[in-house]
Amino acid sequence: MNCVRTILVSLVLLPTCASSFAQSSGPDTRQITDPKSVTSASNPSARPVPIEDLYYTRSTFGAAWSPDGSEIIFITDLSGRFNLWKVKAAGGWPLQLTQSDERQFGATWSPDGKWIVYQQDTGGNELWDIYAVPSDGGKAINLTNTPNVREEHPLWSHDGKALALGYKPKESTVYDIAVLDWQTRAVHKLTNEQTKNHAWFAVAWSPDDKTLFAVRGEISGESEADVYAVDVASGRLENLTPHQGKILFAASSLSPDGKTLLIISNQKNGFENVALLNVATKELTWVTDTKWQASAGSFSPDGRSFTYGINEDGRTDLYLADRATVRPEKIGFPPGLNQFSGNPTPFSPSGDRLLLSHQSSTHPGDIWVYELSRRRPMQLTYSAIASLETTPLPTAEIVHYKTFDGKTISAFLWIPFNLQREASNPALVLPHGGPTGQMVDYWNPQVAALVSRGYICVAPNVRGSTGYGIDFQKANYQDLGGGDLQDEVYATEFLKATGYVNPKKIGITGGSYGGYMTLMALGKTPEIWAAGVEEYGIINWFTMLQHEDALLQEYEKSLLGDPEKNRKVYEADSPITYIHDVKAPLLVLQGDNDPRVPKEEAQQVVDLVKKDGKTVDVHYYPNEGHGFEKRENRIDAIDRTVAWFDKYLKGSN
Repeated sequence: MNCVRTILVSLVLLPTCASSFAQSSGPDTRQITDPKSVTSASNPSARPVPIEDLYYTRSTFGAAWSPDGSEIIFITDLSGRFNLWKVKAAGGWPLQLTQSDERQFGATWSPDGKWIVYQQDTGGNELWDIYAVPSDGGKAINLTNTPNVREEHPLWSHDGKALALGYKPKESTVYDIAVLDWQTRAVHKLTNEQTKNHAWFAVAWSPDDKTLFAVRGEISGESEADVYAVDVASGRLENLTPHQGKILFAASSLSPDGKTLLIISNQKNGFENVALLNVATKELTWVTDTKWQASAGSFSPDGRSFTYGINEDGRTDLYLADRATVRPEKIGFPPGLNQFSGNPTPFSPSGDRLLLSHQSSTHPGDIWVYELSRRRPMQLTYSAIASLETTPLPTAEIVHYKTFDGKTISAFLWIPFNLQREASNPALVLPHGGPTGQMVDYWNPQVAALVSRGYICVAPNVRGSTGYGIDFQKANYQDLGGGDLQDEVYATEFLKATGYVNPKKIGITGGSYGGYMTLMALGKTPEIWAAGVEEYGIINWFTMLQHEDALLQEYEKSLLGDPEKNRKVYEADSPITYIHDVKAPLLVLQGDNDPRVPKEEAQQVVDLVKKDGKTVDVHYYPNEGHGFEKRENRIDAIDRTVAWFDKYLKGSN
């Protein structure tokens, strides 16, 4: 369940000035897609992509510049595990810095260039510790070593004497900010949050390291947040965005002179937009005016420009803006998921280059260096293996359809090559996780495996999804598996209307909330589905409350209400209520150490379906948490998924 993301909003009173002259379109401009306009392209060289090729294609992310700009560190599973590597900024073969069976994230370089710190957990349990490794290689050191405390998102002070951290004891319902002394390794809490389901996130140190700028917001509802200045010596707090009502203000970067914060807020129109916040006057200068989802980026080292992005229907465009005029320039990259990389900034220390990442449904994610003087990108990493360079894959298409109550739903659609429009082909619906999440145009090896084997795939952004405004995001509150499930069902109507799909050969598969939606679909609308594969999905909201992380308990309550007062809502929204109506063969895949959707949920599913004499199979993955990270387990999971659908959607069953 993807509950800890940047937060959303509504309306407020805050001094503002200046106006934006960037994008003004939004979800209201979407045009309904004629299903008959969807076509299967002819491609004589099309073939099933070997699953091993898809999963030996590396994932690459989490880049950061060295202080002198000569090297770049990043995270990749080049070895089959997510470890730290580094490469010359001019390009070349990367060197591995860490060797661990455990995953590593959030790497950042010390100001003196001698150390790299990062976070690492054990067996996917999300109880992160902070580690350090010499930048020229050597033994990694666990700086925190707290098995029951979650420390993450390390942020260096300018003088290199301290690190700000996210801090959460295992049983806590809040996140705080802590400060780690680099010399003594002592950790002390800087904030002391008293309101449950709230979190603090460190954003930037002031130029003199005396103030830490941070965001405090609701985690559960993801609808309210404020920006604070925190005095490091005393812990004294100053709210820089005081307001009334539920509004989102979230900062991402501080200008080098310490005078301006780059933020997002939905104060303007109920949608996330970028603004500049004057630290002294608390005045806002709006940068964007869009009803798509904008994201704030970073200031350049000289403070004259800054970056931001706009997520338009699951595809992201990147912008570089002048600070004085807020006039934007679009950075040219192909459609897909484009992001500024770099921790804490995408700008090189000299300000002449940017770190970017690009991926799409046909291109694995890679890191690029963008030279600002020439407006020219250079690809730094090459994640795809050779066969993917020569094997074409169908491009994801964004389609729009009306659902049961007239709302417009966006969806990504993949049509395999060489299909005949004769209602004979199998299809799959792919509900995303969250529910506060969004399907975007990213490299998805599971989809590539299925589409290249002849499965039409559709991934709807149903009500409850992010990226379409706060009202749409909250449209499934206390109605989980209700309206959002109908949005998935109406996707099958769109599929059938294309003329390509056999109505008796439609399956469904998803993970986390997508696994929950799979179970709800199979139980509430059993006549539609011929097979299902659910990964780490919820079957019973009551048992989830008993076993899940304390903070996620608050998230669940924000979606469904108080379990005592809203007992009927919990029952109506739990797949266990409908599990005895499941008809389709069901495969369950689950990590043993999942801290978000505990293994007990999967065990209930299997026991109940098996007791009813229905077809069910299950596989548990040791040392995996919420999602499968280890390459051999990811390959095994998709092997089982493909075999399941081949048997029940393509076979004679």
